[in-house]
Amino acid sequence: MADRTYLDWPFFDDAHRALARDVEAWRDRGLREADHGDPSAACRAYVTQLGAAGWLHYAVPRALGGAPDAFDVRSICLIREMLAYTSSLAEFAFAMQGLGSGPIALFGTDAQKRRYLPGVAAGSSIAAFAISEAGAGSDLSAMTTTARRDGADIVIDGEKTWISNAGIAGHYVVFCRWPDGGERSFVALVVEAGAPGLDVTGTIDLMAPHPLGTLRFRACRVPESAILGEPGKGMRVALATLDVFRTTVGAAALGFARRALDEAVAFARERVAFGKLLAEHQLTQARVADMATAIDAAALLVYRAAWTRDRRGGRVTREAAMAKLVATESAQQVIDQAVQLLGARGVVSGAPVERLYREIRALRIYEGTSEVQKIVIAGQVLS
Repeated sequence: MADRTYLDWPFFDDAHRALARDVEAWRDRGLREADHGDPSAACRAYVTQLGAAGWLHYAVPRALGGAPDAFDVRSICLIREMLAYTSSLAEFAFAMQGLGSGPIALFGTDAQKRRYLPGVAAGSSIAAFAISEAGAGSDLSAMTTTARRDGADIVIDGEKTWISNAGIAGHYVVFCRWPDGGERSFVALVVEAGAPGLDVTGTIDLMAPHPLGTLRFRACRVPESAILGEPGKGMRVALATLDVFRTTVGAAALGFARRALDEAVAFARERVAFGKLLAEHQLTQARVADMATAIDAAALLVYRAAWTRDRRGGRVTREAAMAKLVATESAQQVIDQAVQLLGARGVVSGAPVERLYREIRALRIYEGTSEVQKIVIAGQVLS
């Protein structure tokens, strides 16, 4: 059983503590393992389960079918952490419902919110966030997908790749730029799966399977009503959304790390080497101490960032970047230590820590690599 004493920290209200207990109990009792041989089908199944249980309501404001009045980042973090402890794909399914609908919740018109968000909260519609390109991942300014006006329509040309939920999403929040270029040329658009001129290929295989693919826009037409926020401020839509969800990536990493520590401790308490339990060897004790300390340090940064966003509002760019950087890097180290402690058992395909070893790696890349987080942090400090 993972340590839960951190729930007594002052970052949380009683409602958060109750939520964590409820999600954990539901996860252990009611989360049905989907067939991960087909990640797309598994993701659909998890979205359905999460919707039926009511957990997806935390991704959407209350007025639109969700639970909180506004985004409560601490709640999202706790749910991601609890799900990640058991199933990375269930956690992924929850997270993408939030990330793929977050721009609509933050910047959408009332009509856009009514059209898309209730289905996301219910689990009847899958959301996606489409910003990455082959030549524009961390460097968003290199984006080449364009949008141009043609009468009452917006016409999109270009390609997005590494897109989570490609092929199964009901809508994509797509980031483009007007042809005139410049920092104020970005625009965010809601593109429905059946839009004319949109071709979706969900065939990118990963070391830890997730539904991932490519979107190709060939004179793809959407109505002008698809614009999110102001037409020239699409980058603001992207960054404000990442400001909310970047912290929660750190929470997912915490879930992975806590599971790895629990697996390592359980093994150390049972395995005998050189005439005594592994847990009695000082080298093992030092390793476990390092793992536990790294997890607590990361958790402090994650929940500080979440508390700051919830209680003080506004941008938490610095805090969110620190939380993601430290939590994902620390989780990689903790999981590596667990594999090392388990020895041969740690590298057996399908073993919990072997699975975690593959699953943690992507978290240090998506929603801004660790290197980008350092640039962000330095920029905030130096300014």
